[in-house]
Formats: sequence, C-alpha cells, structure tokens
Amino acid sequence: MKQRKLEILLEKVRSFDSPDVTLEQYSTPSVLAAELLHFAFMKGDLDDTVYDLGCGTGMLAIGAKVLGAKRVVGFDSDPAALDIARENAEKLGVEVEFECLDIRQVRGHAHTVVMNPPFGAQVKGSDRPFLSTAMKVGDVTYSIHNSGSLAFVKKFIEPAVITEWYNTGFPIKRTFKFHKKDVERIEVEIYRITKENDQDN
Repeated sequence: MKQRKLEILLEKVRSFDSPDVTLEQYSTPSVLAAELLHFAFMKGDLDDTVYDLGCGTGMLAIGAKVLGAKRVVGFDSDPAALDIARENAEKLGVEVEFECLDIRQVRGHAHTVVMNPPFGAQVKGSDRPFLSTAMKVGDVTYSIHNSGSLAFVKKFIEPAVITEWYNTGFPIKRTFKFHKKDVERIEVEIYRITKENDQDN
C-alpha cells in the first residue's frame, strides 16, 4: 500500500473525545503516522508482532495491521481512549488487541515497537518510561521525539543504537486552551532503534 493511500485511510481514525493535557494526548496526525509506518514497512519491520506503546485511539496500531503485521497490540493507560481505539479498529476492519496498562507494566515480546511518546512538555521525563519499556520488549523501535532529542535518546537507550533518523513536521491541531493557532507545526525526529547486535537489520 502506498504511503498516501495509507494516510487517507488513517484519516478515518477518530481522535480523543476529552484529551488529557497531563498525558500529552495529542493524536498522531495521519500524515505523520503513515510516514513512520511506511518507513517501518519498507525496512521489513511490520511482518511480525508489533506493539504500540501509548496507543491512544489506535492510529499507529491500526496502521501497522493495515500494512500486514501478523499481530498488533496497543497499550494505553486511558480506558476511554482504548474504547475509541476498539471502535476505530472495527470501523477500519482490522483485528488489533488493546490492553489497558501503565506503560511500565507492559511485558512480552514484539519484533517491532511503534510509538509517539509524550515529549515531556507537561511532565518532564515522561518519554523515559516509554523508551525503557520499548528497549525491554522490542527488537526494533520506531519512535517520534521533539527535534533536538538525538543526543539524549542515543545515551538513554545504550547499548541499543539508532540506525536511522530524520527530521519531519508534526502538525498539531488546536487541542487545549493554551494553543494559539488552529494548526501548529512543530519539528520532530523519527528514530529507528535496534538492539546493538541487530544494527545491520
């Protein structure tokens, strides 16, 4: 499936009804989700089990399943968001498992982790549990971070390594009262992370 076709399909994914600012519940825009997932797909990383950490209403999890992942599990601590995620998966006709868990409690093993963790704008360091869990449960991780996070992420994930990364835009729609524009585009970085011995994958 072409990236643009995936993006159009993911535009049908409903967002949060009442987003929680402390959880930084910004929906991953369909354009960015399609970009990250197509990147993973072209690297051959969506063939097996995929975990979406902090899946929200299911954007990345559903997209991974659409692109052919064998099994997809989305994890989030917000039951209301997961109710919407289940509705979204049903609407798009894909089978995705969703579990209500604190991200620190996620166990098991996935070939690939996809995630758009909190950037730590509201609660400093809130991206760290996501990175820690991803390193424990996944062989390969695709993660979105605020522009300028490269040095921190590189050090935090050691001995895992970033094999590829690039800058892109994250269009955030007006979600909370403090947002001044209808759409604010912020610069972000997408990282592909592997365990050290898998860096040639």
